Amino acid sequence: MKYEATIGLETHIMQKTNTKMFCGCKYEYGAEPNTHVCPVCLGYPGALPVMNERAIELCCKAGMLLGCEINPCSKWDRKNYFYPDMSKNYQITQADEPLCIGGRIEVEVGGVKKTFTIERIHQEENAAKNTHVAGASLVDYNRAGTALMEIVSHPCMGSAEDALAYMTAIKQIMQYGGISNCDQEKGQMRSDVNVSVRPVGQQELGAKVEIKNMNSFAFIKDAIEYEIDRQISVLESGGSVDQETRGYDPDRGETFTQRTKEDAHDYRYFPEPDLMPVKLSSGLLAQWRSELPELPAQRRERYVKELGLPEYDAGVLTADKAVSDWFESTMKHTKNAKAVSNFIMGEMMRLLSEHELTISESNVTPEKLAGIIALIDAKTISTGAGKQVFEIIFNDGGDPAAIVEDQGLAQVSDDSALEAWADEAIANHPKPVEEYKAGNAASINFLMGQVMKASKGKANPGAVMQMLKQKLDG
Repeated sequence: MKYEATIGLETHIMQKTNTKMFCGCKYEYGAEPNTHVCPVCLGYPGALPVMNERAIELCCKAGMLLGCEINPCSKWDRKNYFYPDMSKNYQITQADEPLCIGGRIEVEVGGVKKTFTIERIHQEENAAKNTHVAGASLVDYNRAGTALMEIVSHPCMGSAEDALAYMTAIKQIMQYGGISNCDQEKGQMRSDVNVSVRPVGQQELGAKVEIKNMNSFAFIKDAIEYEIDRQISVLESGGSVDQETRGYDPDRGETFTQRTKEDAHDYRYFPEPDLMPVKLSSGLLAQWRSELPELPAQRRERYVKELGLPEYDAGVLTADKAVSDWFESTMKHTKNAKAVSNFIMGEMMRLLSEHELTISESNVTPEKLAGIIALIDAKTISTGAGKQVFEIIFNDGGDPAAIVEDQGLAQVSDDSALEAWADEAIANHPKPVEEYKAGNAASINFLMGQVMKASKGKANPGAVMQMLKQKLDG
């Protein structure tokens, strides 16, 4: 019997707000534990929450970017559970009237365009960070109460590749929209993955297994693939898949049982009595919509249509917002988009990887790269020399023109010098000369190489080729 998988994701995104969701405490990653706390985020009796307007704005803008309908009137609920990461024993969230409803993402998976649909986006507060060590569990409430939104997809994906494409698109859109940095290492983007399998042709979905708190795309892919195989094996052996919550052990490459899955009634949701509903005017929503930025898909299309870049280049450049913004800045100083793209995808990416830096930390600024490209376009230096200048600036800083002069990297276009090198190459290598004159046009490339070797790469290639043809064709 053949089986098919059904996958849905609940993706938690920490928003870029200065303070927490319902109090004035700031959130600072890596701060000394339990220093950014107050009676509200610790849940002291009598402490009353106050809504963070910026978080509401960011959640609505995220919904707009994902094609959601914005609910003009939403409300808050209490999700009750007892666990150390929520000291007041409930989480303020939105159960049945969220800020954003519906939505969709269009992606490409293996060359095939697919559309994945979103059920809802709701605003809530984050839980504290638990750290488990030998013999103890440590709780840091600095993260408790920070602004968190949850993007809930429909069960509309069929493979790990689908899920990765969906999450990659979510991450890019949130970064471009200024909603979140989505730094997974800092816990700013986490997903609960729901996986079920069923016989091909069966309408009813199989039992849903939820894999909790995944913050690595690579681990999510591995966990989904393992869980699909596990559930199929259970069904093929005559067993049944239980609805449950599982974790993922990356060292063993396996999921493991954590607890039987709770249903909604187990959380005893009820309306939050200390907060008024969120009412949004049409004017405010229109203002927020007018502030939405260009999305990665729109940038990719513009790079191809307006700048003439290949689709591959456009995809690489827009995959990371910081890289795309850096490209945009460089294009303010040059019109040679392909040269900028080549340097970013080649030298820049290589050196950033080798030195474990981000593009904003590079010594090569957009202005300096534009300066290197201007020297190449003017034929002052060769492309190879331009790469040398780039690496020198990356490592030590400096001005492109000054480095060219100090290092003696300028191309030689002087006819007398070129003629001497060309004559030497022709005299010392009669065989390729004869082959060229006999009709083998490619033989001139060998002579070209000899001239470039003699000039130590400084000869202007175009001028050399012209000089050789004049001598050989004359």
